[in-house]
Amino acid sequence: MAIDKVREFFAGTELEGRIMEAPESSATVELAAHAFHTEPDRIAKSLSFLKGDTPVLVIASGLSRVDNRKYKDQFGTKAKMIPFDEVEEYIGHAPGGVCPFAIREGVQVYLDISLRKYETVFPAAGSSNSAIEMTIPQMEHYTGSLGWIDVCK
Repeated sequence: MAIDKVREFFAGTELEGRIMEAPESSATVELAAHAFHTEPDRIAKSLSFLKGDTPVLVIASGLSRVDNRKYKDQFGTKAKMIPFDEVEEYIGHAPGGVCPFAIREGVQVYLDISLRKYETVFPAAGSSNSAIEMTIPQMEHYTGSLGWIDVCK
């Protein structure tokens, strides 16, 4: 299971053992906010795109939406979401549990500046009922992000 890969990813770090699992689904921003007792915007959602043949994850605050003009200005191409049934193949996690940890090699990860307004955020942890609370510096470190971008409104 992908959550086990994420657990292994955090083994030996200060985040080991901090993955939370809810008895109910946390597959959407609203469900995750309810399951983990936080506001929806603090859910760090993973948006999956293709830039040519390269998979790209943009991690943004829960209530943010991609601004197509900003996306095109950043990446030089139109925003093209990975089809639902291909997300796991490209990223390594199924929809509802997509996160920027323990992902397939070659996936480019970017952090949207919408996250910066929070001290801690809640990205998924590889399953449709998991999350891990982490600080923004921890997000920067553990995602292997290629940098901060501004592609949301």
